[in-house]
Amino acid sequence: MSHNHQVKAKKHLGQHFLTDESIAERIADSLSLKGYQNVLEIGPGMGVLTKYLLKKEVTTHVIEIDTESVEYLKANYLNLNNRIIEKDFLKYDLTQIFHQEPFAIIGNFPYNISSQILFKTLDMRDQIPEFSGMFQKEVAHRICSKEGNKVYGIISVLTQAFYDATYLFTVPPSVFNPPPKVDSGVLLLKRKENYALRCDETLFFRVVKTAFQQRRKTLRNSLKIFNLTDNLKANSIFDKRPEQLSVAEFIQLTKLIENQ
Repeated sequence: MSHNHQVKAKKHLGQHFLTDESIAERIADSLSLKGYQNVLEIGPGMGVLTKYLLKKEVTTHVIEIDTESVEYLKANYLNLNNRIIEKDFLKYDLTQIFHQEPFAIIGNFPYNISSQILFKTLDMRDQIPEFSGMFQKEVAHRICSKEGNKVYGIISVLTQAFYDATYLFTVPPSVFNPPPKVDSGVLLLKRKENYALRCDETLFFRVVKTAFQQRRKTLRNSLKIFNLTDNLKANSIFDKRPEQLSVAEFIQLTKLIENQ
């Protein structure tokens, strides 16, 4: 099948194919490969990144929804054997493949679902010690951003509660086919050693999401839904707006609400 035909087939999935081998190799090299034996690549397309992963001392699995890409991978990457999962990553139960084993995630993610891929990773954080991937540059910056920054938001806090996030490098549109209209950014997430939060984790997610839904308001106003006592509302933390709070302060805030 011609490469152009392939590109046409994938356009509707928001997928841009990486054509630069050296960048593919850099992404593959970003994982430490420590603490797990399995790696899952999301959306491998023509296998430009897969090729470098297959050289590593880990077992590479790929998940791909596009039938034509699957056919291409089966024909050209015989050493993938039966490790091509023809499913939608967002809907598929990965414990069918990995059971309770840890695995890393890697990929040049389709922009339109990249945040959802990350949220699913956070849901499965007990099994995913490491994550490396390419996002739209703005999204990658937002994920890695610290408090006090106007792009700091829900995805920054929830990711950094459990993972150390590092922005690795920027990738220009010219190395993709078709070229996207924006720069891309590659980031690395390494799960923290003690990543269990010292608060109710479900409540933590709710507090963070609720606070940022009205990010211009002080927490005293945006968190009314939690029926704060007058005593608690007097705490000076409620004078702040959500982007002023570090991850540690959001955990502290959750504990205050939990114990009121």
